[in-house]
Amino acid sequence: MKRHFVLMFTVIAILSLALSACAGSQPETIQVAMDATWPPFEYVDESSKELVGFDVDLMKAIAEKEGLDVEFVNVSWDPLLAGMAQCQYDASISAMTITEERKEQFNFTEPYFAAGQIVTVAFDNADITGKDTLVGKTVGAQLGTTGAILVEDLEEVTLKNYDDIGLAFQDLMNGQIDAVVADNPLALGYIGQNPDQLKAVGEVFTDEYYGIAVCKTETELLEKLNSGLEKVKADGVIDELTEKWIKGSGE
Repeated sequence: MKRHFVLMFTVIAILSLALSACAGSQPETIQVAMDATWPPFEYVDESSKELVGFDVDLMKAIAEKEGLDVEFVNVSWDPLLAGMAQCQYDASISAMTITEERKEQFNFTEPYFAAGQIVTVAFDNADITGKDTLVGKTVGAQLGTTGAILVEDLEEVTLKNYDDIGLAFQDLMNGQIDAVVADNPLALGYIGQNPDQLKAVGEVFTDEYYGIAVCKTETELLEKLNSGLEKVKADGVIDELTEKWIKGSGE
């Protein structure tokens, strides 16, 4: 009887270890926030209603390398920044420029994309030729972005903030504002969709780098994301996504 008891206990112990091993192999689920109003980096596909874009594909590639399961959360820009500062989300990938002010609120991975601000105007506008000719004009930008911060610092320029950058470009095409300041890949995307109505003027006038924001307390996650980012860079994934989303049609 005792022998049977010992044998049964041994079997139970082995099964418990096996179950624990299986549970341990399950991917870690992380919540990743993004403001899906920023094509071609993140937006909602009209037909599938799914989140798509450069950042979506990049995050999935990194997650695959590091055994992570990503749960994307679509949230507007200001709540996204506040939520990251309060660690409501584990991370955020949303064409977010790495700045010293933001680094005080959350951590960043190594940069994954270089961008900069550019001025977009109506196609028939001959008055505005770049940043230095915005005096006396009303300029749209997305609330809380580096573009909005830069416009606000310009003398004698009226800033009009938008929660959705697409509405700024729409107002520009409707003649409600004089110009839009935004990241050059985004601006070029809107110009490409509306070549008879919009054009970029002047040069890109800032040097900015996008990074993945990570909750301050998630130091292990930061290491994993940096490791995954290094791997996908080595595999040429960044170049592939640039061809697909920035230079191509996104299909």
